[in-house]
Amino acid sequence: AYNNSGTIGVEDADILISLQPNHAPTADYVKVMREQLPRQFPGTSFAFLPADMVSQILNFGVPAPIDLQVVGNDVQADRKYANALLARIKRIPGVADARIQQAFQQPTLNVNFDRSLAGLVGLSEKDAATAMLTTLAGSSQTSPTYWLNPKTGVSYPVSVQTPQRDIGTMAGLQNMPVTAGTGAGSQLLGGLSTTERTPTNAVASHYNVRPVVDIYATPQGRDLGGVAADIRQVIQDTAHDIPKGASVALRGQVTTMSSAYQQLFVGLALAVVLIYLLIVVNFQSWLDPFVIVMALPSALAGIVWILFATGTTLSVPALTGAIMCMGVATANSILVISFARERLAAGADALAAALDAGSTRFATLFLVPTLFSLVHARDHKNAEPSPPAVAALTQP
Repeated sequence: AYNNSGTIGVEDADILISLQPNHAPTADYVKVMREQLPRQFPGTSFAFLPADMVSQILNFGVPAPIDLQVVGNDVQADRKYANALLARIKRIPGVADARIQQAFQQPTLNVNFDRSLAGLVGLSEKDAATAMLTTLAGSSQTSPTYWLNPKTGVSYPVSVQTPQRDIGTMAGLQNMPVTAGTGAGSQLLGGLSTTERTPTNAVASHYNVRPVVDIYATPQGRDLGGVAADIRQVIQDTAHDIPKGASVALRGQVTTMSSAYQQLFVGLALAVVLIYLLIVVNFQSWLDPFVIVMALPSALAGIVWILFATGTTLSVPALTGAIMCMGVATANSILVISFARERLAAGADALAAALDAGSTRFATLFLVPTLFSLVHARDHKNAEPSPPAVAALTQP
């Protein structure tokens, strides 16, 4: 189900917090609230959902980046295993907001209607259900009624409902009148049924028709890949405890990230090959393009170094910036090689031509890309380095 909110019933709520301009990084506020809110409101569960549109899209509607699903037909056994799995996941460094999405112990009132007794007074279970639905939810659920304003021509829904103060107790519920709607006398609900309190499942989730228990989690202060690797290790360690016929799958942003990484790494390799073939066509030579693309390994090494130095994790934006860097590095390398060939044609030796090409193109090849990358390396929204700009900073 597409459920970006995570709320289930009336006991859940979403609270939207708007930050003032020039605020500190959002992650800092979230970290403080994760520590303070459980202390100030014991017994209440808190989870911070993705607020930006990019994270919501990458989560595909799930309220957390990590979605660990226990799929099986035996819901009670799956729930027991999920609780044990949740206890171990909470101990993983960098895991926050770990919880089970489904609520299994929601208090419920069961009204057991005596059809034999009701039949003696001309009533049926349909009459009792209609009376309860009208009393608790209003007449709009059973017989929608509208009032047309003769002056404006606008119709308004009219709903009749019992005041909440009259049904706030068990006695008020049992004193609910039940009628057949055929002119027969009314009977009290308590005289035709018994009421008992019982826990029940607040929501039933399915994946490919089979029941599922979802464990949601969010990484904090650690990369998603490292947290996912530890979760896979926990799944492997508890494989012998998985209920019979059940399966455990790690979904969410983790699978999207793995698929994107594979495609981007393939795209990065193909980009290098296509760049080389394109230069071969333009230069009508195999040697000069080979010398030009030899700048790409140093560019890749610089990308790895700058990501490590700035503390930026390997991500889809960083790999996108790496692919951009391949094109820019190739363009700059072409400038150097072209200038060196001109110096060779003018009669200079190879060493002098190389030195002249490097010194002449230094401002273009280093200062301009560096200044451009430094200007764009800071994201205006969260004051954190932008991964594509950080990767582009390594243009040789």
